[in-house]
Amino acid sequence: MNIAILGYGKEGQAVESYFKSETNAIKVFDNFSDDELRNLDLSSYDMVFRSPSVKPLDQSWNSITKYFFDNCICNIIGVTGTKGKGTTCSLISSILTALGKTVHLVGNIGLPAIEILDQIQPDDIVVYEMSSFQLWDLTVSPRVAVILGIEPDHLNVHKDFTEYTSAKSNIVKFQSPDDYCIYNIYNQFSSQIAELSPAHKLPYPNTNNRPHNLDPLLDSLYIPGKHNRENAEAALLAAAAILGQTFDDAFITNNFAQLKLGLNNFHGLPHRLEFLREFNHVKYYDDNFSTNIASTKVAIDAFPDKNLVLIIGGRDKTEYKDLPEISQVITNSTNVKKVVLLGESGHELFNKYNNDKFILAESLEDAVNLAKNEAEQLPDAIVLMSPSAASFDMFNNVYDRGQQFTNLVNSLK
Repeated sequence: MNIAILGYGKEGQAVESYFKSETNAIKVFDNFSDDELRNLDLSSYDMVFRSPSVKPLDQSWNSITKYFFDNCICNIIGVTGTKGKGTTCSLISSILTALGKTVHLVGNIGLPAIEILDQIQPDDIVVYEMSSFQLWDLTVSPRVAVILGIEPDHLNVHKDFTEYTSAKSNIVKFQSPDDYCIYNIYNQFSSQIAELSPAHKLPYPNTNNRPHNLDPLLDSLYIPGKHNRENAEAALLAAAAILGQTFDDAFITNNFAQLKLGLNNFHGLPHRLEFLREFNHVKYYDDNFSTNIASTKVAIDAFPDKNLVLIIGGRDKTEYKDLPEISQVITNSTNVKKVVLLGESGHELFNKYNNDKFILAESLEDAVNLAKNEAEQLPDAIVLMSPSAASFDMFNNVYDRGQQFTNLVNSLK
């Protein structure tokens, strides 16, 4: 076969590795503009694989996600949303593993799905973290779809919010009445997408329509924050659904110890409200995956009784349209005592909004030291880096930014 690969990131490389053989001829196209993509002559190729961020201009194109869904022989739990996907997927995996199931964690959080396709057995379960880019042209929906809260994001790639939510909708559009759709009932866009599904609908957080009390289970959750309790509830519902069980008292009673172990075994993901260390009576948390104000607000709200010194700022993804909201969140959050501003959006905030909470830093090292000095003057203090912006103004990517912050905090003496 002649195979074209559009984009040579993690997934493009995985496609090349999977199909590499003496009988396949593979051509990689990389570093192209949208106009160059439109003008590519791909008519001679038997298969065209696009990378996630490459816009699907032709429905005949494939992707790892489409290929995987067409060829996977076991049940799939798909999880989408703007934030919390990785945590929810990890919680689902931890719960099902504690229940004795063989689980494969793939997508944004795990391996490119195609790498484990040939290893899967019929009784296994796949947990797939699905971004809007992976869902963009999907034509098969998962057995269990989990729709977390949805807010505007990735509008530097999607032409508008409608296109973004339309892509997300593919997680349920092709479900059957025998499938399951778990959705955030308090999020307008999650609820709207759920309405498109013919599957059994299971809302969360608990709307008092279910007889059981999840608090005894959720209290065993290791990671902090109301939002993570909600993620855990969605994960418990997904685990029950994929096993074909209603989440009733019998399910809880028969499996309580395993479910509790599954929740407690998960200690959080790197750079997602990750506890790093306590130094001089100050606790340090890395939340570098928070790249918009909605997720930063969730992080702030996770510590309502603490005194926060917040590190915020980076490459803005909204042409600075979100600055008024960021400023308002900071002003209204009484637990935020000081804000160390960093990067492009940090400078814009400092220049446009007069706030006595603001301190301007010129480097990440400077920001950590300023935050340390402020926090050590406060009781019950936390230094929280939750940038509410992308990383590309000063760092290679969000992992680079998070790791540099982690290194600086661990080197404090």
